[in-house]
Amino acid sequence: MRDPRLDRLSDVIVNYCARVKPDDLVTIRAEPHSMPAVEAVFQAVLQAGGHPSFNVRSERLREIQLRHGSDRQIQHTCPFDLYAGTTCDVGIVLIQPLNTRWASGIDPARAAMAQSARRPGLTAGLKRMAAGEMRYVLTEIPSQAAAQEAHLSLMEYSDFVYRAGFLHLPDPIAAWRQLHEQQERAIEFLKDKRTLRFCSPSNHGETDVTVDISGQTWINCAGGENFPDGEVFTGPRGVDGIINFTYPAIYRGKEVDGIRLKFQGGRVIDAGATKNEDYLIALLDLDSGSRVAGELGIGTNYHLKTHINNAFFDEKIGGTFHIALGAGYPQTGNANESAIHWDIVTDLRQGGTISADGEIVQRNGRFAFPGWPGE
Repeated sequence: MRDPRLDRLSDVIVNYCARVKPDDLVTIRAEPHSMPAVEAVFQAVLQAGGHPSFNVRSERLREIQLRHGSDRQIQHTCPFDLYAGTTCDVGIVLIQPLNTRWASGIDPARAAMAQSARRPGLTAGLKRMAAGEMRYVLTEIPSQAAAQEAHLSLMEYSDFVYRAGFLHLPDPIAAWRQLHEQQERAIEFLKDKRTLRFCSPSNHGETDVTVDISGQTWINCAGGENFPDGEVFTGPRGVDGIINFTYPAIYRGKEVDGIRLKFQGGRVIDAGATKNEDYLIALLDLDSGSRVAGELGIGTNYHLKTHINNAFFDEKIGGTFHIALGAGYPQTGNANESAIHWDIVTDLRQGGTISADGEIVQRNGRFAFPGWPGE
């Protein structure tokens, strides 16, 4: 018998996040061991009148390819994946890792090669989303591996994940709609601003960075492409200053800690890390767009309180901000292209501030204006 919360989750992501309509072509991608969640989503799509299909994604097969494939095989792009990405109306991806560090021992150069092969598909998908031709939802299903990464039991981690999605509330969809309204007030204020400045002390260095947001479009994320959600984001025109990131960042199973980035004219001109610095540099040198900030996001989900070494959740913690290196979202006005999109998070809850054109809008992780997101 599957966890009944999977049915509540499926109802929200199919009917609220993905807005599945009759005759929509819906592809569901998940690990083979994720069948209880796949079945719940498959059933919800059928009930909504869509046409669901299931496509396997496998961290084990990706590891085998990276370890044993030739360069040509690693650079190969599956035509079936490209077809689904350019044809389906809705893509739903369920993440349920068996091992969060499966790629830790992979040669960074081979991992970078595989990422480069993803660039055409990633770019095409982002353009379809920006044009309103495709809806996409990524959600995480609780797993033992992710629970261990978060230093929690599976029961504790499951409660954490489902609370982050407001699934413990009587009407989760109503709660997400309320957050959407609160975030809309913040966006209405920010849309005419020229710069945002983020300042924060840190154990290994201060953050003081100014982001040019003039003329860019802000996106209200209250249960859309990612679930659980809770952020507003835009595409920077430029970034200048230094960020010492509070939390470790994991990309493709490999952790980089103590990240320091210096931006000038919108590009990273200097970088360092206390752990796996070579991997950080390899990703920054992956392609012409990987040193550019493709996204600036502000976390607004105050049901999320604890960093768990998972950017999917950590970037949405109320009182944090994040910069994503690499591919931008065209709908924000940032058309940067890259094979990566890597979110790295900084906590503002211990002495941090956000200023918009010189006016404080957040201090110690709390917004200064009523009616904005908060507990």
